[in-house]
Amino acid sequence: MNSDQDWIRDTLQGDATAFGHLVQAHQDRLYRTLLHVCGSSQDAEDVAQETFIQAYKKLSAFAGKSEFYTWIYRIAINLWISRRRRQRSECSLDELRERQGAEPPAVEAAPSGNLERLEQIDQVRQALDRLSEDYRTILVLRELEGRDYEQLSQDLELPLGTVRSRLHRARLELKRHLEIILGEQS
Repeated sequence: MNSDQDWIRDTLQGDATAFGHLVQAHQDRLYRTLLHVCGSSQDAEDVAQETFIQAYKKLSAFAGKSEFYTWIYRIAINLWISRRRRQRSECSLDELRERQGAEPPAVEAAPSGNLERLEQIDQVRQALDRLSEDYRTILVLRELEGRDYEQLSQDLELPLGTVRSRLHRARLELKRHLEIILGEQS
């Protein structure tokens, strides 16, 4: 079985199928992470696709100092931030809401125990959507991706102290938004 390093080497030596192996190995994880960051399946798909295109073009610049996934994740986040800046200047808030409006999964057929869990997931998703990009990104990386503080520091190119304080503030904001959402629903 080949490793990421083998596939990178083979791609750089002209084996086009080797990059396909890298995409297959990382696309699902990247998409799931982007789905939480972007809040929209369409945006997550678009950013993931654009990420792999950029990664292919810039593969020779990959120094191997981090995992390949960390490198492409950083590309994805930069693309998402650029995309959001363009969207803010190009459309109204209503258009942005329509573009991001992913429907929650249907719950009619779910057993009663799962119904409550789906409702909680939806509440957390709503609260995440209300966070700033910086807070949402750091929470997704830490809580859903399981990144440790050192990895967060590298991924986000932030000092360790900033990572700790931003994560703390992000958790407080998430809690505040969850309390608001729960208050609105009672």
